[in-house]
Amino acid sequence: MKIHQLSVFIENRPGHLSPPIKALAAAGINIATLSLADTKQFGILRIVTRQWEKAKQVLENAGLVVSVTEVLAIEAPDRPGGLADVLTVVEAAGVGVDYLYAFAEQPGGKAVLVFRFDDSDRAIDALTAAGVNVLRSVEVYGDGD
Repeated sequence: MKIHQLSVFIENRPGHLSPPIKALAAAGINIATLSLADTKQFGILRIVTRQWEKAKQVLENAGLVVSVTEVLAIEAPDRPGGLADVLTVVEAAGVGVDYLYAFAEQPGGKAVLVFRFDDSDRAIDALTAAGVNVLRSVEVYGDGD
Protein backbone atom coordinates (compact mmCIF):
# COMPACT_ATOMS: atom_id res chain seq x y z
CA MET A 1 0.00 0.00 0.00
CA LYS A 2 2.98 2.30 0.40
CA ILE A 3 4.37 3.91 -2.72
CA HIS A 4 7.76 5.44 -3.36
CA GLN A 5 8.18 9.16 -3.82
CA LEU A 6 11.34 10.87 -4.99
CA SER A 7 12.36 14.16 -3.39
CA VAL A 8 14.70 16.19 -5.57
CA PHE A 9 16.50 19.16 -4.08
CA ILE A 10 16.89 22.07 -6.48
CA GLU A 11 17.99 25.68 -6.17
CA ASN A 12 15.17 28.20 -6.05
CA ARG A 13 16.32 30.09 -9.15
CA PRO A 14 14.85 30.51 -12.63
CA GLY A 15 15.63 27.58 -14.91
CA HIS A 16 16.37 25.02 -12.18
CA LEU A 17 13.02 23.21 -12.36
CA SER A 18 13.23 22.10 -15.97
CA PRO A 19 16.47 20.02 -15.87
CA PRO A 20 15.05 17.21 -13.69
CA ILE A 21 11.79 17.22 -15.65
CA LYS A 22 13.63 17.13 -18.98
CA ALA A 23 15.97 14.37 -17.75
CA LEU A 24 12.99 12.18 -16.86
CA ALA A 25 11.31 12.96 -20.19
CA ALA A 26 14.47 12.04 -22.12
CA ALA A 27 14.58 8.72 -20.24
CA GLY A 28 10.94 8.00 -21.15
CA ILE A 29 9.75 8.21 -17.54
CA ASN A 30 6.17 9.34 -16.98
CA ILE A 31 5.29 11.32 -13.85
CA ALA A 32 2.05 10.26 -12.14
CA THR A 33 1.97 13.34 -9.90
CA LEU A 34 4.33 15.90 -8.43
CA SER A 35 4.55 18.72 -5.97
CA LEU A 36 6.97 21.61 -5.55
CA ALA A 37 7.63 23.31 -2.23
CA ASP A 38 10.08 26.14 -1.86
CA THR A 39 12.05 28.30 0.49
CA LYS A 40 14.10 31.37 -0.39
CA GLN A 41 17.15 29.28 -1.38
CA PHE A 42 15.98 25.84 -2.46
CA GLY A 43 12.99 23.81 -3.53
CA ILE A 44 11.90 20.25 -2.97
CA LEU A 45 10.38 18.63 -6.05
CA ARG A 46 8.38 15.58 -4.98
CA ILE A 47 7.70 13.09 -7.77
CA VAL A 48 5.63 9.91 -7.89
CA THR A 49 6.37 7.65 -10.85
CA ARG A 50 5.96 3.97 -11.56
CA GLN A 51 9.64 3.77 -12.55
CA TRP A 52 10.97 5.33 -9.35
CA GLU A 53 14.22 3.34 -9.25
CA LYS A 54 15.12 4.26 -12.83
CA ALA A 55 14.03 7.86 -12.21
CA LYS A 56 16.26 8.08 -9.13
CA GLN A 57 19.24 6.87 -11.13
CA VAL A 58 18.52 9.27 -14.02
CA LEU A 59 18.24 12.23 -11.65
CA GLU A 60 21.38 11.32 -9.73
CA ASN A 61 23.26 10.88 -13.01
CA ALA A 62 22.14 14.43 -13.84
CA GLY A 63 23.92 15.60 -10.69
CA LEU A 64 20.83 16.10 -8.53
CA VAL A 65 20.40 15.15 -4.89
CA VAL A 66 17.53 12.67 -4.58
CA SER A 67 15.98 10.90 -1.60
CA VAL A 68 13.27 8.22 -1.55
CA THR A 69 10.33 8.39 0.84
CA GLU A 70 7.39 6.07 1.34
CA VAL A 71 4.02 7.81 1.07
CA LEU A 72 0.39 6.71 0.95
CA ALA A 73 -2.09 7.52 -1.79
CA ILE A 74 -5.70 7.39 -0.68
CA GLU A 75 -9.07 8.03 -2.22
CA ALA A 76 -11.39 10.53 -0.61
CA PRO A 77 -14.80 11.73 -1.71
CA ASP A 78 -14.42 14.77 -3.96
CA ARG A 79 -16.88 16.91 -2.02
CA PRO A 80 -16.80 19.48 0.76
CA GLY A 81 -15.66 17.66 3.90
CA GLY A 82 -14.01 14.73 2.11
CA LEU A 83 -10.53 15.66 3.33
CA ALA A 84 -11.89 16.62 6.75
CA ASP A 85 -13.29 13.09 7.15
CA VAL A 86 -9.88 11.55 6.36
CA LEU A 87 -8.11 13.89 8.78
CA THR A 88 -10.58 12.96 11.53
CA VAL A 89 -9.58 9.29 11.14
CA VAL A 90 -5.82 9.85 11.23
CA GLU A 91 -5.99 12.37 14.06
CA ALA A 92 -8.10 9.96 16.14
CA ALA A 93 -5.36 7.35 15.59
CA GLY A 94 -2.72 9.81 16.81
CA VAL A 95 -1.00 9.97 13.42
CA GLY A 96 0.63 13.21 12.32
CA VAL A 97 0.59 14.53 8.76
CA ASP A 98 4.00 15.72 7.53
CA TYR A 99 2.58 16.96 4.21
CA LEU A 100 0.07 16.12 1.50
CA TYR A 101 -0.79 16.95 -2.09
CA ALA A 102 -3.44 15.81 -4.54
CA PHE A 103 -3.78 14.29 -7.99
CA ALA A 104 -5.92 16.04 -10.57
CA GLU A 105 -9.65 15.30 -10.53
CA GLN A 106 -10.30 11.59 -10.88
CA PRO A 107 -13.27 9.77 -12.41
CA GLY A 108 -16.02 8.55 -10.12
CA GLY A 109 -16.20 11.59 -7.88
CA LYS A 110 -13.04 10.66 -5.94
CA ALA A 111 -9.96 12.72 -5.23
CA VAL A 112 -6.58 11.03 -4.79
CA LEU A 113 -4.46 12.46 -2.00
CA VAL A 114 -0.80 11.67 -1.35
CA PHE A 115 0.16 11.81 2.33
CA ARG A 116 3.44 11.58 4.18
CA PHE A 117 2.56 10.46 7.72
CA ASP A 118 4.82 10.20 10.73
CA ASP A 119 3.62 6.58 11.14
CA SER A 120 2.47 5.10 7.82
CA ASP A 121 1.64 1.66 9.21
CA ARG A 122 -0.63 3.06 11.90
CA ALA A 123 -2.22 5.36 9.30
CA ILE A 124 -2.91 2.38 7.01
CA ASP A 125 -4.53 0.45 9.86
CA ALA A 126 -6.72 3.37 10.92
CA LEU A 127 -7.74 4.36 7.39
CA THR A 128 -8.62 0.84 6.24
CA ALA A 129 -10.55 0.20 9.47
CA ALA A 130 -12.57 3.35 8.70
CA GLY A 131 -13.29 2.15 5.15
CA VAL A 132 -10.92 4.60 3.42
CA ASN A 133 -9.38 3.18 0.26
CA VAL A 134 -5.59 3.21 0.64
CA LEU A 135 -4.44 2.69 -2.93
CA ARG A 136 -1.96 0.09 -4.04
CA SER A 137 0.69 1.21 -6.52
CA VAL A 138 -1.13 -0.59 -9.35
CA GLU A 139 -4.15 1.61 -8.67
CA VAL A 140 -2.05 4.77 -8.65
CA TYR A 141 -0.17 4.02 -11.87
CA GLY A 142 -2.82 2.20 -13.85
CA ASP A 143 -2.12 -1.11 -15.59
CA GLY A 144 0.94 -2.29 -13.70
CA ASP A 145 3.48 -1.61 -11.03
